[in-house]
Amino acid sequence: MLGQRPRLINGKLPVFVFPSELNYYADDRNTHKQVITVYNPYEFPLRFKVLSTSPKKYTVVESEGIVQRGCCIDVVIRYKDVNPTYYGSRDKFRLQIYEQGQRKSLGRKDIVSMLFESSREKSREPEFEESDSMTEIAAGPASSSIRFRERTRQESTGPSFLMILVAMACMLALMVPTHGEKESRLPDYLHLTINQKLIAAYILGLVTMALLRT
Repeated sequence: MLGQRPRLINGKLPVFVFPSELNYYADDRNTHKQVITVYNPYEFPLRFKVLSTSPKKYTVVESEGIVQRGCCIDVVIRYKDVNPTYYGSRDKFRLQIYEQGQRKSLGRKDIVSMLFESSREKSREPEFEESDSMTEIAAGPASSSIRFRERTRQESTGPSFLMILVAMACMLALMVPTHGEKESRLPDYLHLTINQKLIAAYILGLVTMALLRT
């Protein structure tokens, strides 16, 4: 038995996607591939779709998919057309979520994407007019890097022990039963509400971003 449905905000569900900004640098090939993480703290699976204002510039690995309840998925976005005419340009990705079997969107979140000539140029204002016209992106080849939290990363410096503990605590919070579930054998005081799980998912996203930058 599933727990209670989360409360809608202005008819929409909050969408948890991190980061909210993607910065690509022409002189650093390591930045030409970026990852966004889609979290589903809810008690039902979500279907997602990635749209873009400039789909020809990017390749998205699996631009559509399913995020199971209490899970997260990594979506790889590659900047395939690193062209000097695009330096300083500002694009948008829009991630829309749906309940399985439904066509009406439950919520959406926009992610800003910018291409810079180098990291020193990040403070420069966009040179191109921003567009809000969203288009579907053709999915790229499947990759194991999109799957659930099984990425391996080479880090120059290790993350702090405290950050790891916070991340583990948040993941544990997302895994415990939701308040109202009857089939769980855990005592009621170990059940969390939907709002508590949303907070845990938000904190986990912030910690994840900090870990990726260490």
